[in-house]
Amino acid sequence: MSVDSLRFVLGDQLSPQLSSLADLDPKRDVVLMAEVVEECTYVGHHPKKIAFILSAMRHFAAELSGRGIQVDYVKLDDPDNSGSFAGELERAVRRHRPSQVVVTEPGEYRVLADMETWSDRLGIPVEICQDDRFFCSRSDFADWAEGRKTLRMEHFYREMRKKSGFLMEPDGKPVGDRWNYDPENRKRLPKDVTPPEPKSFKPDEVTREVLDLVESRFGDHFGDLEPFWFAVTSAQAEKVFTHFVKEALARFGDYQDAMAQDRDTLFHSLIGLYLNAGLLDPAKVCRRVEKAYRDGDAPINAVEGYIRQILGWREFVRGIYWLKMPDYAESNALEAHRPLPAFYWTGETDMNCLSQSIGQTKRQAYAHHIQRLMVTGNFALLAGVEPKEVCAWYLAVYADAYEWVELPNTHGMALHADGGYLGSKPYAASGKYIQRMSDYCANCRYDVKETLGETACPFNALYWNFMLEQRERLQDNPRMAMPYRNLARMEPKRIEAIRRQAQSFLEGLEPAETGAS
Repeated sequence: MSVDSLRFVLGDQLSPQLSSLADLDPKRDVVLMAEVVEECTYVGHHPKKIAFILSAMRHFAAELSGRGIQVDYVKLDDPDNSGSFAGELERAVRRHRPSQVVVTEPGEYRVLADMETWSDRLGIPVEICQDDRFFCSRSDFADWAEGRKTLRMEHFYREMRKKSGFLMEPDGKPVGDRWNYDPENRKRLPKDVTPPEPKSFKPDEVTREVLDLVESRFGDHFGDLEPFWFAVTSAQAEKVFTHFVKEALARFGDYQDAMAQDRDTLFHSLIGLYLNAGLLDPAKVCRRVEKAYRDGDAPINAVEGYIRQILGWREFVRGIYWLKMPDYAESNALEAHRPLPAFYWTGETDMNCLSQSIGQTKRQAYAHHIQRLMVTGNFALLAGVEPKEVCAWYLAVYADAYEWVELPNTHGMALHADGGYLGSKPYAASGKYIQRMSDYCANCRYDVKETLGETACPFNALYWNFMLEQRERLQDNPRMAMPYRNLARMEPKRIEAIRRQAQSFLEGLEPAETGAS
């Protein structure tokens, strides 16, 4: 029996309000969902990430079926599974003989490039709908960016505040007469403050079946599959977010940038993976957080900082991704070509900050933004690691990572590989930053106060070596003026000693095996 429309829903589109489902006719249309090995292996995704997506897909399919919608669901271990989106779509078209295929635009450029060939390949129309789950469409962002030589999140964020009305007063001014409370987001976690445990869920029968499948198929990927505690439905994700608002939001602002030994989650909400897979609505999230401020349940530095991450940064990096791809991924402005160190895949390093951040990533498929930017990202920047290798690692290891959000954050923000298009300066830092924002250094065999010698913190010599190697590119950047003034005051003998210290350390790094996961 032929159908009117075959509506293909991808694994990060698990939203009932998805544009490709908007005018669905339950009697004449079929929803196709497919688990394909190509999407599990184009990078070696963390087993927890794969399990989360597959379980969430199966639960979403069950919810659609429960609403009377016809769902054609192809599991990964189906013996006839072709292993690719295009292959599964071709098989489904043969089964259902639809008049057209309807899809929502994907989150990754490589998938869109493939998707744009489907109509010719299938011989029927393929309608690609705009993904309207974001505050800013791709075309609106392009209009905002037109004519600007560089793009800055703060300028975009203010426009989004005005457009959305979040944290705005009736007279058009921002709440508190300030747009940004970032200076109030930088406290170190005191020893006597204990963050709440995150909301967790015991795997149900569906998730347990997925866990067994992932263990058998992808057990050799980097990362611990169990214990698995993620939400896998919209209802569970809502409980995670409600728990955050009640238990952690009030202190999120103060300790947003803090890091602490053996404390994986601090006061973070852990909803990035749910937002990016479609289980939570970003507009509803922002409204709920704003209400907490209006009701007096959370301070402005917490609420503004949280909304800035979603309304500002999340939308900004998506806009840049779609505006600049595919060339964006190919840039390497600092000419960084060192192989990714092996410890990124093992966590085995005497640098405690890296050991903590990578070890946590291995266990949880999660690390917060400062661990990603100022520990693993900062090290890769200072060591001159090849951007493509770093980006592939970030895309693989985090449960919330899809290329649209991962690539600009890593390539542009952490590595400055775009030459300053996204950020006005490299986020390069010595060990002093890590010491200021964490207790990692107190438990490290290296001395963060030292730059030279066997026990000196490697970040210190690497930082000054980076400044020396990139002097021609960076010394005229106004935001780099202070470190270059400090460098100019250094004695030549000390500069040469720093160079030797850094080079000796870099030469001792063991490179990761090609394709390591």
